[in-house]
Amino acid sequence: MWLFGWKLPSRTLDLVKLKLDLHDIYNNSREIDRALRGVIQEAVRIKATQVEIIPGKGSGQLKKKVLRFLEQKEIKALYHRIDKDAKNHGRLFVYFQWK
Repeated sequence: MWLFGWKLPSRTLDLVKLKLDLHDIYNNSREIDRALRGVIQEAVRIKATQVEIIPGKGSGQLKKKVLRFLEQKEIKALYHRIDKDAKNHGRLFVYFQWK
């Protein structure tokens, strides 16, 4: 099920994953920030282990915007690490660790 551009969690062996596809809002900066902030807040709320963000391949400007957003001090404090997909450069993974 999709809500505000991001997919609601799927549970597999206690792994909770969220997915955010930015294809539909690629040209709306305010909406991109709102979607990114929303998916990160939801991940924290439900203690998700992973968020998959799909900025798409394109020229890379949207991916750079997403990375800049994730590097903000208050956002960076919420997650453990970021991985860029080696096979698909239009996709990022944000991992969370919960104690």
